[in-house]
Amino acid sequence: MKHAVITGGGTGIGAGIARAFDADGIRTTLVGRTQSALEKVCESLSNADCQVLDITDNSAVVGAFREFDAVDVLVNNAGIAPSMPFAKLDSVTWRDTFAVNVDGAFHCTQAVLPGMLEREFGRVINIASTAAQKGYGYVASYCASKHALLGLTRALAAEFARSPVTFNAVCPGFANTEMLEISVKNIMEKTGRSENDARKALYSNNPQQRLIEPEEIGATAVWLVSELAGSVTGQAISISGGETT
Repeated sequence: MKHAVITGGGTGIGAGIARAFDADGIRTTLVGRTQSALEKVCESLSNADCQVLDITDNSAVVGAFREFDAVDVLVNNAGIAPSMPFAKLDSVTWRDTFAVNVDGAFHCTQAVLPGMLEREFGRVINIASTAAQKGYGYVASYCASKHALLGLTRALAAEFARSPVTFNAVCPGFANTEMLEISVKNIMEKTGRSENDARKALYSNNPQQRLIEPEEIGATAVWLVSELAGSVTGQAISISGGETT
């Protein structure tokens, strides 16, 4: 049975991937910052456990992964998306965004890669975003960090192309998650738009004119983990209704 670690596994896309893995017979370990959210997801799964972990703290990551069972699959999903005009973007917010969205993936990948190479199997899936493929206004730190995460994905895929470990990025458009609810609330407060209009503003760039469901992202992750996806590496897989390719 494969064992997957999912960062940010207590909500949204991470929880959706955990449910998809569980249905496919993959054992999961969910990590994140909020114990109650992690436990709620774990209780809904048949074979999962969880642990509070700050992935921006490399020493904490090293210690936690040392205690985990062998990791076959790593999903770097944890992320934050602060929104503000660029003129108001401060250096602390900039660094915090990179700490979670890029440094966390770096720390976790370094922790699992030696074991994957030794066992001759591994899958690293980085949850990027269409923001890794294009720009959006008012989220400069988020876009920059997701572009960096995609660059890391491609660099590792090239470096380890002859190994049995693959590295891919999944790039969803706006997804129907808790993070989206925060964005909706911000739009409503700043523009006076209704909730419905705020939602439409977020998915207006999606040619299908809808939000992406976490289950769709989970199904893609299940495929990437499969044995038949061994030749798929270094890819930015867009799940966006055709917004990006």
